[in-house]
Amino acid sequence: MTTIDFKKQHKDLYRPPAGWPVLVDVPAMVFLMADGRGDPTKTPEFARTVETLFGIAYSLKSTFKKAGTFPDFVVPPLECLWWTDDSSSFSFRDLHSWRWTLMIRQPEHVEPVMVAEARKQLMVKKKDRALPDVRLEACEEGPAVQALHVGAYCDEHRTIEKMHALMMENGWIARGKHHEIYLNDPRRTVPEKLKTILRQPISRNE
Repeated sequence: MTTIDFKKQHKDLYRPPAGWPVLVDVPAMVFLMADGRGDPTKTPEFARTVETLFGIAYSLKSTFKKAGTFPDFVVPPLECLWWTDDSSSFSFRDLHSWRWTLMIRQPEHVEPVMVAEARKQLMVKKKDRALPDVRLEACEEGPAVQALHVGAYCDEHRTIEKMHALMMENGWIARGKHHEIYLNDPRRTVPEKLKTILRQPISRNE
């Protein structure tokens, strides 16, 4: 069976031009998801959630590969939705008020019972460590503006400004949540070489 690799199959979603915003149409996709809130750099829950999501994703991958009943898949990059309870107060300088949903895309043949079993196996390995709740959920964003930001996370506003300029020029307005896709690991990558896809769902300004 052919190995599923979303980054190769959907290059328009995972390989946008650096620093230059483009319009994309994002179809419905299935994700492992877990929610949290607070500054990701100071909240231990954020790192635990990332670890748990990848643990479950790799457990599913291993199970499918051994069984041979479903296609193997390349574990996709980590993604995250960001927002605040008051959308008017969303600020890159006020991280403690942020809410987030961490996500890893999954093949369509993954089912909730498989996720529950993978989480149970991970709990046995981690023993006394509490694991966050993880769910399997579909997400469909539709029309969106996105761009590849190369550099530190704190400098994302420069790329976001270009995205908003394109939206204003075409009469689009933002809707939904700020979406980021992390193409490399910040633990192993210097800030100036980080690659992050920034995505903002849009609608027509009537």
